[in-house]
Amino acid sequence: MNLKRNLKEGYSPLYFLASLGAGGLSISGYMYLMFMIKHPKTPLATFEYIYPILQEGSFNSILVVISMLVILFFSFIHFKLLIWNIKEFSLFKKTKNYSELKNNNHEVQLMAIPLTLAMSINVCFVLGAAFVPGLWSVVEYMFPPAIIAFLLTGFYGLKIYGEYIGRLFTNASFEFDKNSNFSQMLVVFAFSMVSVGLAAPGAMSHYVGVSAFALFFSIFFMIISLFLLVIISILGFKSMLRYGIGDEAAGSLWIMIPIATLLGIALVRISFGLVHNFDQEASSTMLFMLTSSILSLQLIIGLFGYKIMKKVGYFKKFIYSDTQSSGAFGIICPGVAFFVFGMFFIFFGLLKNNVFEIFSISYFIVLSPFVFIQIKTIQIFFRLLKKLLLIK
Repeated sequence: MNLKRNLKEGYSPLYFLASLGAGGLSISGYMYLMFMIKHPKTPLATFEYIYPILQEGSFNSILVVISMLVILFFSFIHFKLLIWNIKEFSLFKKTKNYSELKNNNHEVQLMAIPLTLAMSINVCFVLGAAFVPGLWSVVEYMFPPAIIAFLLTGFYGLKIYGEYIGRLFTNASFEFDKNSNFSQMLVVFAFSMVSVGLAAPGAMSHYVGVSAFALFFSIFFMIISLFLLVIISILGFKSMLRYGIGDEAAGSLWIMIPIATLLGIALVRISFGLVHNFDQEASSTMLFMLTSSILSLQLIIGLFGYKIMKKVGYFKKFIYSDTQSSGAFGIICPGVAFFVFGMFFIFFGLLKNNVFEIFSISYFIVLSPFVFIQIKTIQIFFRLLKKLLLIK
């Protein structure tokens, strides 16, 4: 995979979204293992539960191999694109374009960096669970470093956004006429990713101190996300209704889909942490309500956004033509997020409430649209990668 080099002025921080999308696709491969392999003694499908199926030599073994290859393949692309972005961003910082970016609304694009770094931590966690034998026996030793990594990423994001907001408040330089989209939601996306990452050790650690510490900061970044979500939504809708949405910015209409997925999963994990360490009772009906609400919101946003994007010709121009747009990689995240939360909805919302049995005909009927979206997202990812970043 030969990537373009030394883009300098031609680079955009939004190219970090390419690495983000690959990381998300890697985790989407793990969802099959997570929700289709029984793992009664661990909250995740670990190597100890996966390897015996590989030894069977059955059709299920083939499916597991495919899932594991998807995880490895997209993890490789994720880290390759991450390293590429870091190198290209260091060159971009020396250009005039970077100085201009730091003085307009586009400065929020820098939030793609902590967003992608948080994804990298999640990818490492999935790789460890699926491929490292005996990892779960020492996982309690790994939770504190993981929490620290997410906190450092979150505070790095706060630093970036704090400088941005500080400039806006002191200089009154926010350009409302260029805010007729949801691109400012990138900051909500980033803090939501940190929140869901911190919720994982909060849910799985058996030490109440570690769990409480992780859950507190997960809630901390969730509250930041929700606070900014309300403000940015109001400002975005106001500008869109006044100035109309631009063709290239139309893709930002779907950014609420991954945000909803992250916050929804964080809430599920927080509830599990309370069950494990705070003597609360698990409620399958509550999980049905939660997952159904999040999925309903995603469907509404997806259909509304699709109609607008179709009307302005977004797909035809920025996906299926030769028109260059670094922000087009942002369309990968909604596809991944919809599939991932679909798996959560099926498992926690439907299977846990005995709506149907796993591997039944009804199960595969409900699963099929989510798998279709996953496959379609993979196709678009490679189309964009070839068009925007690969050397022709």
